[in-house]
Parts: sequence; structure tokens; C-alpha cells
Amino acid sequence: MIGDEEKQYFKGRGAQVNPHNKFLKDVYVKEYGEGIDDWEESDRKTTFLFENSKTIVNKVDSPDVGMAYSLNPYQGCEHGCTYCYARNSHQYWGYSAGLEFERKIIVKKDAPALFRKFLEKKGWDAATISLSGNTDCYQPAERQFKLTRQLLEIALEYKQPIGMITKNSLILRDRDILQEMAKLNLCMVYVSINSLNEELRQVMEPRTTTAKQRLRVVEELSKAGIPMGVMVAPLVPGLSDHEIPNILKAIASAGAVKAGYTVVRLNGAIGQIFEDWLRKNFPERFDKVWHMIQSCHGGNVNDSRFGDRMRGDGNIAKMIRDNFRLHSRLNGLNQNDIILDHTLFKVPRSQMTLF
Repeated sequence: MIGDEEKQYFKGRGAQVNPHNKFLKDVYVKEYGEGIDDWEESDRKTTFLFENSKTIVNKVDSPDVGMAYSLNPYQGCEHGCTYCYARNSHQYWGYSAGLEFERKIIVKKDAPALFRKFLEKKGWDAATISLSGNTDCYQPAERQFKLTRQLLEIALEYKQPIGMITKNSLILRDRDILQEMAKLNLCMVYVSINSLNEELRQVMEPRTTTAKQRLRVVEELSKAGIPMGVMVAPLVPGLSDHEIPNILKAIASAGAVKAGYTVVRLNGAIGQIFEDWLRKNFPERFDKVWHMIQSCHGGNVNDSRFGDRMRGDGNIAKMIRDNFRLHSRLNGLNQNDIILDHTLFKVPRSQMTLF
């Protein structure tokens, strides 16, 4: 990066642009560089916005994401992963999927109360709820607001099965609750690791913890008796797919028993964000990587077909799939299913007396 491009690069952020929100009618542009209100860069710091929600648990209708219900105490994510599929959903809140996704974090402070209300609905069958299905429930905001910890405390109280996925070592703070849940077969934790290359992580996932730290999370939680899995996701052909053997060997050595993967798909505004990021960070490899991604999605960078959209199609996708299956088998991963216990669920008597 040189000249004007370097001046425009925002270190510590994944997205480098703010694509227009397709749900908004008006578009604002900066016409004069000497304007006294430098609105484009006046908000570099993260802003927390508090939202009152009507519900907190959402039913997931997509059949290929591996979850039935999701619970998200935060919208937007300061981690800033360039490829994050949750970016598009930020547009529903009136913000851009780009830099605003990382800078404007919506905090659902009423999440614990709404969670209790949901669990006490008549007929609830205690199906596994995923924390989080959209943005990371252990993103930096959690250190301040502690919503995820409160949600886990409620889940343990009600004996509600929980699945989790994160790429932040902050989850180790809640090892005590997770360990108690694991004793009752009420939780399964996945950590996301798509590269062991620290230089790549710093630009692709700028505000996440290192791969070394994530492996430590797998090891420590596994030793605490918590079943651990790793999502090697998303794999970027030409950037990180060659790391599959080393990643699977490392996570198995750390104690993981399950592993999954996805191939990057750039739907909606994410395509523009990732293309800009790839040009700025890997200009000499842009054409190769971009064309490899396209080859996995029928000539496009996104495929919306259920089943194919996550794994891709074509020769490169097949090589990734075969390589992943081979090294999963060689490292003893995915040998058994993890089935959580749904029979222990019960509304606590102290809550029942309120009705």
C-alpha cells in the first residue's frame, strides 16, 4: 500500500469502506475535502447503542447452518472480520455493513430478562440454543456488559442446552459455568480458527485473539471436561486453504473432538468489502484468490443454494473437501456425535411462583 491508499487504510479495522445500506433511500457523500465537518472520519471509536428488543431467541430456518435457534446479545462486532456474514444484517438496523458494523455495536441490555421470558413459554421443548448464531457473544463489548455470562447463568439454572461458537479467549472467564453445564451434558463449545498465520489474522480478523490463544482455549476447556470443536471457517482459497492439515493436527492435539469448515462466500455487501480489502492487502494475489473463490461458486463469489453455499462446488471446492475429510480422519476428529441432554430442562420453582 502506498500513497493515498495507505492514508485511507484504517489499521485495526477489517472493512476499509462503508458500502451504502440498500435499505436506506438517501446516500451521503463528501464533496469537499476542506469541509469543516470531517464527518467521514469523526467516528473512529467504537460506539455502543442500547436497544430494547421484543424477543431475544430467534428460530433459524436455514437448513445448512447447524442450529435451530440462535441468541445474540450483540449486533455488530468489533472483531472486524472482513468476511463476516453477519455484516449484512447490520443494514436492518440502519447502518452500513462496512466500518459501521465494527464501530456501532448494538447492545441488548434486556437480553437476560427476555431469555427467562422465552424459556418460560408454554410448550418450550428445550431445543439447543446457539450463542451466538450471528455475531460473537464474546466480542470486546462482553468484557464490559457481561450479558453472555448472565445468559449462561440462566441456562444453567433452567438446565437449557447451549451451543457456543467464538474466536475470543474471553470465554475462559466463564469456564466455571461451562464446566457445571458440561457435567450435565448441557453445552458444546466451538472455537473458530481459519488460519495459524498471525500476519494474515492481523489484517483479516484485526481485533480477535491470536490462533495460539484460541488453541489454548480449546486445550483448557477440553481439560475442564467441556466437549470442544473447531470451525475452520471460512477457508479462503489461495490464502488459507493450504493450512487445513496443520490446523486439524493442532486442534486435535489441543483436545478438540469435532471439526467443521466452510468456504468463504461473499454475499450482499460483503463482496464489495472483501474485494476492497483483498486489493489493498494482497494486490499481487488478488486475481488468483478472487478467481479461486469464483470457481467455488459457479463463477460468482456467492452461491445462495442451501448445501452448496457453505462448502462450494467445483474442482477447488472438492479438493478442499477431500483434504479436510482426510486430515479429520487422520487426526481422529468427528468420530462420534455430541448429543446434548434436553430432558433436564425445568423452570425453577422460584420462577413458577411468579405466575
